Amino acid sequence: MPGQLLHLGATVICAHSGPAQPTRTEPRVLISGMPTVTATAPYTVAGCTLLQPPGPCLTAQWVSTATRVRIGGLPVLLSDGRAQGTPTGTPLSVLATQTRVKGI
Repeated sequence: MPGQLLHLGATVICAHSGPAQPTRTEPRVLISGMPTVTATAPYTVAGCTLLQPPGPCLTAQWVSTATRVRIGGLPVLLSDGRAQGTPTGTPLSVLATQTRVKGI
């Protein structure tokens, strides 16, 4: 199913409302003037509110990516993709991203 391509300006949060940001972007391809994000870039999570063990979300890695769209040989991230947080195992949610470019 097609989803919007993620870019640096996308609003992404962990399951406990902690904002997440990519650790690396692809500056060769811009969407809405911002670099896109490929699958190899883990996200860092800051401000996760989970206080119970195993502790707050610190990072997240995308496990579901685009199958047909690649940048520099790497699959891009889509708004309907799945990411798993570490150490909690909970998902990330994409709240807002650009609306012009879709991928599969």
